[in-house]
Amino acid sequence: MKQHKPLIATLLALILLSFAHLGFADPAPAPTVNKGDTAWVMISTVLVILMIIPGLALFYGGMVRAKNMLSILMQVFVIFSMTALLWAIYGYSIAFTEGNAFFGGLSKMFLAGVTPDSVAATFSKGVVIPEYAYIAFQLTFAGITPALIIGAFAERVKFSAILLYILLWFTFAYLPMAHMVWYWAGPDAYTDAAAAETAGATAGFLFQKGALDFAGGTVVHINAGIAGLVGCIMVGKRIGYKKESLAPHSVTLTMVGASLLWVGWFGFNVGSNLEANGLAAMVFVNTLLATAAATLSWVAAEWLMRGKPSMLGGASGAIAGLVAITPACGWAGPMGSIFLGLLVGAVCFWSVSSLKSMLGYDDSLDAFGVHGVGGIIGALGTAVVASPALGGTGIWDYVTNAVAPEYDMVGQLINQAWGVGVAVVWSGGVSIIAYKLVDMVIGLRVSEEVERIGLDVSEHGESAYHD
Repeated sequence: MKQHKPLIATLLALILLSFAHLGFADPAPAPTVNKGDTAWVMISTVLVILMIIPGLALFYGGMVRAKNMLSILMQVFVIFSMTALLWAIYGYSIAFTEGNAFFGGLSKMFLAGVTPDSVAATFSKGVVIPEYAYIAFQLTFAGITPALIIGAFAERVKFSAILLYILLWFTFAYLPMAHMVWYWAGPDAYTDAAAAETAGATAGFLFQKGALDFAGGTVVHINAGIAGLVGCIMVGKRIGYKKESLAPHSVTLTMVGASLLWVGWFGFNVGSNLEANGLAAMVFVNTLLATAAATLSWVAAEWLMRGKPSMLGGASGAIAGLVAITPACGWAGPMGSIFLGLLVGAVCFWSVSSLKSMLGYDDSLDAFGVHGVGGIIGALGTAVVASPALGGTGIWDYVTNAVAPEYDMVGQLINQAWGVGVAVVWSGGVSIIAYKLVDMVIGLRVSEEVERIGLDVSEHGESAYHD
């Protein structure tokens, strides 16, 4: 009998242990920080910086005349640097802390309370990343968006006026849009229907409306595109517009810039998933295919209409494709992405070649024609390509932890229209006021003499090229 005593004791212990667990739920596992996710978000952050400096700077710089090359490089470089500091001082807090539906609070001004142990939610329950990684990643979005605007009124606005305008626009247009679209309590708050309703009430206005924007169709592209359109109209046309040659001085550099933008955009879109998983891989494929399709679409439209396909057209088509897939990349399937790319390439070619002439504004580098128009197509198109019937992912329900059983395309299109409409009205309104204030304080436009000499020498005392 003695040899059975240890066995009996073990069985009794197991029985007692099982009874001890009755009526007691296991504690929820603590959120975990995955090193792979963290590394991917930090790499994505570097890729987005690559998009801005040197990518966007060279893309825009190649399209202006040689006498204004350095002015574009300088504007992009300094705008990024300035907005980085503004983001740390108050931008992150206003965009990504709880406040009301339009503005966050000031609890994290100067990044107060953020430590190496602080975490930020991802899109999976129980999965987080270091908050510093999230802060840096979102900083790059805040840095590139204002820099996109300058393409609309390149070659004719004072450097000081641009910086003051960007300060105002960043504060009153970018930050509220980021909060309205992207701020929410995170997936772990959605434990049941009642908790979801409570959490949803604290989210940003457009998040509550159900507007989908994976990586910035409204926050970045429509926001910046409308600001650029308002700017080029209020500043007026360049001297010699449609009377003398204003051709790009280096399509070579524009192609290099576009290529850097394409490469960096994988950080922009895929990084927005905040996790290195299967969905991130799908976003990668979507971004690649939409861009390739838009390049071919723009080139084909130009070839058909003008008789020759141009390198500038190819580069512009690629950017249009990147813009359009940005809001949709986390919900579209690969074939939906190709469809979106084919559509946006042709439409954006029309917008920069025909719409601009019809309406008579001088959008120097087609900031509105590509980012504004492309962003609107992408935002509205998200409602179509997200449909599971068309290969999309549908909408994830965090309460049931499954894709919602029914997809309402018309209803989602209305949600997307809310996002587009608010972005147009909000950015347009803020821009009109900000441009007026800047014009009253220091004046927007350089003198005719300065414009004819070029902004490089007049504004910065340098020349990009020497004979």
